[in-house]
Amino acid sequence: MQEAIDPINTSETMNVLFMFIILLVLIGYFTEQWLGYLNHKSGQAKLPDILNNIFSPERYKTYLKYEFESYKFTTLVSLIKFLLSIFMLLCGFILLDNFVSGITENQVFRGLIFFGILGLVTDLLFTPFDIYDTFVIEEKFGFNKTTPGIYLSDKLKTYLIAAIVGGGMLSLIIWFYQVSGNNFWWIAWAVISGFSVFMAMFYSSLIVPLFNKQTPLQSGLLRERLNQLATDTGFMLKDIYVIDGSKRSTKANAYFAGLGKKRRIVLYDRLIEEQTVDEIAAVMAHEIGHYKLNHIQKSILIGIFQTGIMLWLFSLLVHNSLIYESLGAVHQNFHLGLVIFMILYSPFSMMISIGMNSLSRKFEFQADKFSSGYVDSMYLISALKKLASNNLTNLTPHKLFVKVYHSHPPLLARIQNLIKIRN
Repeated sequence: MQEAIDPINTSETMNVLFMFIILLVLIGYFTEQWLGYLNHKSGQAKLPDILNNIFSPERYKTYLKYEFESYKFTTLVSLIKFLLSIFMLLCGFILLDNFVSGITENQVFRGLIFFGILGLVTDLLFTPFDIYDTFVIEEKFGFNKTTPGIYLSDKLKTYLIAAIVGGGMLSLIIWFYQVSGNNFWWIAWAVISGFSVFMAMFYSSLIVPLFNKQTPLQSGLLRERLNQLATDTGFMLKDIYVIDGSKRSTKANAYFAGLGKKRRIVLYDRLIEEQTVDEIAAVMAHEIGHYKLNHIQKSILIGIFQTGIMLWLFSLLVHNSLIYESLGAVHQNFHLGLVIFMILYSPFSMMISIGMNSLSRKFEFQADKFSSGYVDSMYLISALKKLASNNLTNLTPHKLFVKVYHSHPPLLARIQNLIKIRN
């Protein structure tokens, strides 16, 4: 659905809107840099007494070096992304839109080519930085286990998934827009919501195996302990899986995935190597807590609601010629409107993200409390300390940075809460 923009003299309004878009990008960038700087300085602060035994003196020196190099690298990449964003707003999006418009009249194909080129070129531009981060910084501090072959394979698989899943969803949304006009938003909402639930159920069994092997936990003391824990908590599941995360990184973790009969708990192989049976049981009890307390379902429902609001707002703006004219567009192409809308929506997205992170941190405290009801909380404290030490985690993040970006509470807050529960 392509409409020529009416030649109405609205240059002043267009200029104001364009400057507003630029201002949003500037505010976003400088806010990110300010928060990053605060967090960097806070990460170098003296550790509280309760955290003093996490890092050995040598490990703490390594942490400070890792934190500093990561901060410098992140700052550089953020600057380049910011400059690229400004370039795209000044002329890049229009040049790409004009190029795509000269290839085909079909709006679906235009959208696919537009975002395909945009995504591919952006990824290729930042691949050297990603390679440096993986094979230089992470390698230097003993984290990287990725080989060039695995890296290239992961990259190609990610492109394939993006083309199939992302391209498929985008095609449907543009087609809905063409056939139903402004009513497209609720149809797209229904489809995206259904897909979100599907992925929540099957991601671990469909997508993860493309990158990692998941094998059932072998019989033994650990398996018996976790089976008993599952019985005690009323969390019956077919199997507990071990993922070969060590083929990419030495960093360890555990996570819960799936819904209903498709639910599963996945333990990283490094976690099993580094933690005791009781510590792993405490971590698993925490993951079970997320399910028993309906955290997964609540997060999915909130995400679905947010998507509906976003699509509805987009439907109100997609026909407004001013948002296209502000960038100098000749025609109203859906894909260009979507790009502009996402920039305008960014302040709301940030506020929603802050709210969701706050809720997520609350969920983590609740899952910790649940775990303490079945496994002594000191084992979870011990497990968390080991994870922090092995992963060189920032133990003193800035409060504002935590509020904006962290989905998990700082380690100090979790330990204090667990000690309070235990006492």
